[in-house]
Amino acid sequence: MSTHYPQHAQPQSSTFMDVVRIILAIILPPVGVLMQVGLGMHFWLNIVLTLCGYIPGLVHAVWVIAKK
Repeated sequence: MSTHYPQHAQPQSSTFMDVVRIILAIILPPVGVLMQVGLGMHFWLNIVLTLCGYIPGLVHAVWVIAKK
């Protein structure tokens, strides 16, 4: 017997995780980016932006999370 999930189940859990990532990004921007894209270029760029100032790191983190 195969279990079928409703088509709307995936977007709801994805939306919930995006909210969690954005909350974490508000607290510490690189954490939200790390959860979204892993240890890639965007993560390291976000580290540099956050070291330059909280706001640039936050804006970049929210942009990365919203883009995916």
